Parts: sequence; C-alpha cells; structure tokens
Amino acid sequence: MDYERFDRFCDEGLFFASRLKKNAVIRVLQTFSVSEDSPILSDAMVVLGTPQKRTEHVYRLIEIHDSQGHLIRIVTNRFDLSAEEIGEIYRSRWMIELFFKWLKQHVCIKTFYGTSERAVQNQIFMALIAFCLLVLVQLETCAKQSLLQLKRWLKALLWQPYEKWFRRIQFQGMKSARGTPV
Repeated sequence: MDYERFDRFCDEGLFFASRLKKNAVIRVLQTFSVSEDSPILSDAMVVLGTPQKRTEHVYRLIEIHDSQGHLIRIVTNRFDLSAEEIGEIYRSRWMIELFFKWLKQHVCIKTFYGTSERAVQNQIFMALIAFCLLVLVQLETCAKQSLLQLKRWLKALLWQPYEKWFRRIQFQGMKSARGTPV
C-alpha cells in the first residue's frame, strides 16, 4: 500500500475509498458505533503505517463482509458519509471493476484508441454491439462453435461475401455433428 499516495490525495482535496490489505498496520484512534442490523462490522478513525513510517492524516476504516463472507477492510478519507454509504460506494466501484474485467476477457478491448470520454464510450458501445451480433449469429445458426471461433472466422473472412462465413459455420457444425473433430 502506498500510504504516501493517500496523504497526497488528502492534501490535494481528493476523496477515495480503497480496499486495505490484510497485513496493513493500523492504529485505531476512535471507534464509531454501528447499529446491530447494519452489514458494517466496525467503523473507526485510524492512522495507517508503522511508527517509523506513518500517515500524516487520519482515515476512516470500515470492515464489512463481501458476498462470499470474506472480510473486507475499506479505508477512506470521507467522514461525512455513513458507513453503509461507504460500503455501497466500494461495492459499486467493484462492480465497475468486474465489468471492465469482463470487457477485457469477452469483448477483447485491450487498449482504448481515444482518450476522451466520448471516444471511450464509442469504442465500448461498438465492441458490445459486435459481441451481441456474434451471440445472435451463434443463436440463429445453432452454431456449436465458441464465440471466439466465430470471431476468428469473421476476422479471416471479413472482406468476403457473408455467405462464405455462414457456409463455414454450417460446414463446421455438420462436421462436429457427425462426430468428426472440429
């Protein structure tokens, strides 16, 4: 963990919520009460780091269980929000991370070609449209091939008439239906 970065964020007036590692050294300065029906396990004001290298600012540490029951420790510099709101902010942030992981794995966006918000949105939308079209082709042709294989054939036959691509899909589907390896 880069505790100096957390201090820089505070100095620059930036807010953050980040997951804290299990081996992080913390010193609790004050604990806050948590209601019994809350998903929050604990809420405290802390200082991070060892006595030799400690943060300059105080932070808020919230402990909560994730959907699998694992303990998550969230550190933030937001004292104006409730612990539940901080937990929800982190949960929403994590959903965004999972979405981008899915994009990288399934839609094959490795790099963004533009840097503006509009350019990134356009690239994501186009990639999602292409993915959805491949799924439709797979469903409509009853193709047994993976989306990756369909995409590879499309890429190889991109400038050919579309009938070639469909013949390829149907031919491969017939081969695999007869028991011949694809």
